Amino acid sequence: MPAGNRTVDLLVGAFDLNQRRKFELKNADGQKVVDLFFKPITRADRKKAQSLAGTEEALDISTQMLCQMAELEDGAKAFAAADAAKLQRQLPESVLNEIELFLFGLSEEADLEEAKND
Repeated sequence: MPAGNRTVDLLVGAFDLNQRRKFELKNADGQKVVDLFFKPITRADRKKAQSLAGTEEALDISTQMLCQMAELEDGAKAFAAADAAKLQRQLPESVLNEIELFLFGLSEEADLEEAKND
């Protein structure tokens, strides 16, 4: 069987991991603060975030995933791994939840704990 016909190659070739979704973050007055862009999450991304978080705590892992995955329009990383703690301490939880739910592809109405455990 030629390498291009292997099932794994068919699956991997069917999905574009470079396609990004845009999240427009607005402040309490409704003014745009920044646009964040997210590529699809892979299992490897999730495992890396879990390792960097150094815990099984879902909230820590999800914020680490945000720092790992968020990009600016030009493709530069929006956050450093070390920014996770500052985001958790100094950003309203509702804002962090909103961004993380978008990252995980869930609507605002979704249950956050369900999102973290998927």
